[in-house]
Amino acid sequence: MLHGRVLLIAFEGWNDATEGASGALKAIADQISAVTLDAVDPEDYYDFQFSRPMIEFDVDGNRVLSWPGAEFMQAEPEAIEKNPTLERLYLLMGSEPSRRWLSFAAEILEMVQDREIDAVVMLGCMLADVPHTRPMPIFKSSQNSQLQELFAIEPSRYEGPVGILTVLAQTFEAEGIPVLSLWGSVPHYVHNTTNPKAALGFLSELQTLIGASFDTSKLAEQAFEWERSIDDAAEGDEEMASYVVQLEKQRDELDSEQASGDALAREFEKYLKERKDGAGEG
Repeated sequence: MLHGRVLLIAFEGWNDATEGASGALKAIADQISAVTLDAVDPEDYYDFQFSRPMIEFDVDGNRVLSWPGAEFMQAEPEAIEKNPTLERLYLLMGSEPSRRWLSFAAEILEMVQDREIDAVVMLGCMLADVPHTRPMPIFKSSQNSQLQELFAIEPSRYEGPVGILTVLAQTFEAEGIPVLSLWGSVPHYVHNTTNPKAALGFLSELQTLIGASFDTSKLAEQAFEWERSIDDAAEGDEEMASYVVQLEKQRDELDSEQASGDALAREFEKYLKERKDGAGEG
C-alpha cells in the first residue's frame, strides 16, 4: 500500500480510451466533494478548436462557459473532518493539453512540490483485444526501484509515441517523486461509448493501493447495464458473438497460466525466504 500524500492523475483524451481512467477519478471526486486547490490557465495550454469550451446552465439557470483545463483537487474540509485519511489524497483531472507540454509539466510539478506529494499514481486506458465480459486487465509499471519491489512489478519497456502522462512521469521522477502507472485494457470493439466497467476496475484497484474505501455501488450498477447492452447487441450479431467467445477463451487461458505461475513463484520465494531465515537463526 502507498503511504503519505498520494496524487491520482487521469486526463481525458489520447491517454484514456472510453474514459475509464477519468471516470474513476470523477467518481472519487463526487464522493469526497472535491474542491479545486489550483488550476492551469486554459489560454496557455489548450487549442479551443480541438478541445472546445462547453456552454452549461448553472443552478440559477444562467448560461456559463466551461473551459477545458486541468484542476488540482482535494476533498472538501467537511469530508476530511469525517474521514481524516482523505487529507493525504489529491486528484489531478482534466483534458490533455494541446501545446507547451514542458511548461505544463513544470507548472504541475510546482503544484506537487508545494503540497509535498510523496507518490503519484497515473491512470490510463488503451483499446485492446479483450472481452467485455471479463474484469478489465490492469498493467502496473514503475521506473522507481522501491515501487518495483513493493508491488513486484517491472519498469515499462515501451518505446513509441506518448501522451502527457509520460511527460509528467518523467518530470516527477527527475525530481525524485515516485510514480506508479496503471494502464487498463478495454475492448476495442466497444470504443464509441464511455466504459463504467473500466472505471469500476480502477476504483477497486485504487482502494487497495491507497488504503481508502469508496462506494462502488453506482459504478457497479452502470457497469452491469453497460455489459448487458453489449450482450444484447452481440446476440443479434453472429460474427461479434463468435469473436467475443474467442476473446473470452484467450483471456481465460492467459489468466489461468498467470495465476498458477504467480502462485508457484510466490510459494517458491516464501520457501527460499524461510530457509534463509532459518539458516540465519542457526
